[in-house]
Amino acid sequence: MALTVVSCKKTRIEPVGPTDVRVYNNTDQVFDNVVVNTSGGEFNFGTVQSHTYSAYHRYEKAYPKADISLSINSMSYSTPKQDYTYMQYMGKMKMTYKIYIKNQSQRELDTDVVAEGPL
Repeated sequence: MALTVVSCKKTRIEPVGPTDVRVYNNTDQVFDNVVVNTSGGEFNFGTVQSHTYSAYHRYEKAYPKADISLSINSMSYSTPKQDYTYMQYMGKMKMTYKIYIKNQSQRELDTDVVAEGPL
C-alpha cells in the first residue's frame, strides 16, 4: 500500500496594492475639492475641469468603488457610503474613477471604474 501526501503553500491570489488612482470628470461641470477615500487612504485631488483627468495618486489599496465627495458651484455632492466587506482589491495597477452625477436632485455621484494596466 502506498500513501502519497501532497502539501500546498497558500499563496496570495490577489495583491492588495499599491494602486495608482486618478479621477475623470465625466460631466459638463467643474469639480472642486475632489476628495477620494479608497479605504486605503484619503486624498484631495483639488479642482478637476469638465471632461479632464486629474494626476495619479498612489493609495495603499483601492477597490472598484470609493467614497468620493466634491463641490459643484459650492454645492456638495457625494457617492453613497461604501461597504468594502465583500469587494475585491484592484491590486497593483493604474486605474481611473470616472465620476458622473447619478441623481442631480439628491446631489448623488457614481463612478465607472477603468483598469488601465499594471504598475
